[in-house]
Amino acid sequence: MTYDPDFDLKDMLGVLNSLIENYAEGTKERDVAKLAQIALLYIRDNEKEADFARYYKGCTETSFKIEVAHEFATREEAEEWLASGKAQHAEHVKIAGRGFLVVQLPGRMTLIDRPLPEELMAEEWKKDSE
Repeated sequence: MTYDPDFDLKDMLGVLNSLIENYAEGTKERDVAKLAQIALLYIRDNEKEADFARYYKGCTETSFKIEVAHEFATREEAEEWLASGKAQHAEHVKIAGRGFLVVQLPGRMTLIDRPLPEELMAEEWKKDSE
């Protein structure tokens, strides 16, 4: 399944209606299609379309791009930002060109090494050329 940026909940509900009508009452296929329709209605009725769109994109996006929330020239700058309380768990940051991840530990936030895809690709290229 590939990501469709023009995903339209109303259209999907209509498609599920057509699908439901194609199966006889009591069949597994009809029950599953009805369940999928109810799940989409739940998302719509609880105004969770934006949350679902992000989740859907994450499940179908295959580019492996990581969004870097902040870039810092030094580790000290990143630590100051971390201490400011503005950091959020699971944010990716770049320090002097290297990837790190903000992690919530009991009572504090910290940074752990988390190479970015471009770093990993550069390492692979370096290994291949040796």
